[in-house]
Amino acid sequence: MSVEVESWRVFIAIELPASARQRLKDHIDRLRDALPDARASWSREENLHLTLKFLGDTPVSQIEPLSQATKRAASEALPFELIIRGCGAFPPGGQPRVLWIGIEDLSGQLGKLQRALEDESDKEGFAREARPFHPHLTIARLRRPHGSRQLAALHEELGFEAETVRASALAVVRSELGSEGSRHTVISRHEFKPT
Repeated sequence: MSVEVESWRVFIAIELPASARQRLKDHIDRLRDALPDARASWSREENLHLTLKFLGDTPVSQIEPLSQATKRAASEALPFELIIRGCGAFPPGGQPRVLWIGIEDLSGQLGKLQRALEDESDKEGFAREARPFHPHLTIARLRRPHGSRQLAALHEELGFEAETVRASALAVVRSELGSEGSRHTVISRHEFKPT
């Protein structure tokens, strides 16, 4: 007889300030108002974040080692600035499935932090991400092909005026799926080195 192991759906992210989340929500609202019949799952304002590592279903017994790995990665980083700018869709050449807003890191610190997080997570037995890291904010997942190209084109046409935000901590977050969308709960938060 097998024993079911409790697991949580988790990811590690940089949280965004309320002002940036509000501007992103305003952009989402403009798209929704312009094309109300588009079949999309829109990101909720409180859930907007920059994912550095998505782990998916993780045994609860592994959450503490994951938090410790995240703490070690965060403790080596200094606070830095990110620029939220640019609009696009994944995949870039085919039927759009995800709408995103870009993240630029002129300091090079984000890539360094993400690699440190992968290294520290690997030490705790968590698999490395196979795909290259492309920082972005997911604002919608498109559920049906009908209207998706039009929605992606409007998204890119509207653009997103650049906003600079400060990154100063990593958060380990639990995501619970429900009928109203996913609910995110911060399990642990780890500050970067003070400047």
